[in-house]
Amino acid sequence: MVTFESLRGRNGLAGEALTTRALNRALLARQGLLAKLEMPLVEAVEAIGALQAQSWPALPVALWSRVRDFQAVDLYRALERRELVVGTLLRRTLHLVSAREHPGYAQAVEASGVNHWQRTSKEPLAQREALRSELREYAAIPRGAEEIPAFLEAWMARHPGAIDEKEAALQREHKWRPIRSTSDFVRVPADGTWGERVPAAFLASPAGSPVSPNEALDAAIRCHLRAFGPAGADDVADWIGWKTPPVRAALERLAPGLARFADEAGRALYDLPSAPRPAPEIPAPVRFLPEFDSVQLAYAAKRRQRILPDAHREKVYVRANLRILPTFLVDGMMAGTWSAGERKREATLTLQPFERLSRPALAAVTEEGERLLRFCQPAAKAAHVAIAD
Repeated sequence: MVTFESLRGRNGLAGEALTTRALNRALLARQGLLAKLEMPLVEAVEAIGALQAQSWPALPVALWSRVRDFQAVDLYRALERRELVVGTLLRRTLHLVSAREHPGYAQAVEASGVNHWQRTSKEPLAQREALRSELREYAAIPRGAEEIPAFLEAWMARHPGAIDEKEAALQREHKWRPIRSTSDFVRVPADGTWGERVPAAFLASPAGSPVSPNEALDAAIRCHLRAFGPAGADDVADWIGWKTPPVRAALERLAPGLARFADEAGRALYDLPSAPRPAPEIPAPVRFLPEFDSVQLAYAAKRRQRILPDAHREKVYVRANLRILPTFLVDGMMAGTWSAGERKREATLTLQPFERLSRPALAAVTEEGERLLRFCQPAAKAAHVAIAD
C-alpha cells in the first residue's frame, strides 16, 4: 500500500542519477496518480499544476483520476466561487489554476512576451497600457466574445491612429482574438451557470502585486518542479513557454535552494528538496488520463519517456489535427488510448492497448474503466469496457 511516509522526498546527492522508473514514480506521486490526493480541491489543483483546459470535458476526468472522492460539481462550485479560474496562460493555451496563483502564472507569461497581442509589429503600442487598463475595467463584469471587439472599435474611434490600419485590419480579420486570448482575461459562462458547456464569456483576470520578470520566472519554475519535477531546464521552458537559456540561468541562480539530480543520459535535473521522490519499486495503480493531459505536455517533446515510451509516441500525438489522445496507465506508463460513448443509455469505454495486456492488467483496466464510465455517464443504465479490434 502507498503511504504518506513512502512518498516522502529524499534530498539526494548533487548529480545523483535517477532512473526513468524513479522519475515516473516522482511524477505519479505529485500528480495524485500513485495515491489520490486527499486535500481541498483548490489545494489539489495547485499541487497538480496548471491543468490543460482546451478540452472542457477533460478537466473533470483529470481531477477524478487524481483527487479522492472528486465530483464534477466540486469543480463547478469552485469556479462559481472564483476560487479556481480558467484562462489563457502558458503557451497561449487554456489552463485551470487557482485564483490566488493565476497572477503569478500571468506575470510569467507576460515576462515571456507571449502575452503581447500585436501581430504586425514588435514595437510596443504607445498607448498599450492605457488600452489594457481600460479594457480590464470594461471586463470587470462578464463580457461576451462580441462585446470585446465592439469595445475595441469604440476605443479606436476615441484614439485615432493609436492602432495602425494594418494591425487593425489583421485584428478585425480574427475578430480581435489575439487580445481576447491573453492572460488579462479568464473565461466564465455567459449565463453565469457552470457546467458541461464551455465558458464563452470574458472577465478581467485576478490582479496581483507587480513583480520583476526574474521573480515571475522563479515562481513559475517552482510551480513546475512542485508538480512535475525532477525536471531539466528544457522541460520547464517548454511548459511555461520560455526560451531555454534564461530558464537554465534561473535554475542555476536558484540551485543553492534546490536538489540536483541527473537522468540516465546525464542531463541535469532540478527539484524542490522536500518534494516526493518515492522508491521506484512502489506499485502504481491503473489510471485514466483525458486528452491533452498535463503530464503529456510537462516535458520537452523528446523528454517524455518517464510517462510515455518512445515506441508509442505516434499513437498518442495525432499530428493531422494536433490532438493528444486520452490514455490509460498500467504500472505508471501509458499503455493505450481510450474513447467513451453512450448509445441507448448504454455507456461503452473502448480501449486501444499499445500491446497485448496481461490478464491481471486487463482486469485492473476494466475495473477502473467501469468506474470511469459511472463517473462520466452516471445516467447510463449499463457500462461496458471493450477492446478495439
